[in-house]
Amino acid sequence: MKTLKSICVYCGSNAGSHPLFEQSAIELGELLAAKGIRLVYGGGSIGLMGAVAKTVLNNGGKVTGVIPQFLKDREVMLEEAHELIVTQDMHERKRIMFEKADAFIALPGGIGTLEELVEMLTWAQLGRHDKPMLLLNLDKFWTPLVELLDHMRDLGFIRSDSDITYEITADVSESVDILCKAVADCVMENPDVQDM
Repeated sequence: MKTLKSICVYCGSNAGSHPLFEQSAIELGELLAAKGIRLVYGGGSIGLMGAVAKTVLNNGGKVTGVIPQFLKDREVMLEEAHELIVTQDMHERKRIMFEKADAFIALPGGIGTLEELVEMLTWAQLGRHDKPMLLLNLDKFWTPLVELLDHMRDLGFIRSDSDITYEITADVSESVDILCKAVADCVMENPDVQDM
């Protein structure tokens, strides 16, 4: 039986120019903590990464940070994380984040966030994993990517027999429930916690 005990969140090490992005990262952190789902993320303490991770910690949730050695200072490594893994390079970081996660959520971010998300989409397309993925389409942030994927599909570069599957919502409050429905069961570390 598949369970949802941890979610990897891909997001920016900057907060972005729209206040909604940071507010939503905080809301997601509260949601993960309330549902007893461990956050797996890139290990930094700034930007959206810092907002979601610090919120999980401040609300009694568990956090696993995975950060490469060369980004410890640049992304200001979050020392308070329950589990903090320092890797040799980005490849190891992404592999460990993948291994420790039962599902993935993509908040807004830059090229690094896009690259991490697209790699997971690619691995799923190639049959290397079946972990659910969700785009938090805040203020239509991911709409251009969805349109690009549709364009690739229309032009025959994404075949129907190897299509890309992902969930999408603009509502943070329903994000974890959507992922729970994509797996067989949603197991909470704290069974006394009620849904928000």
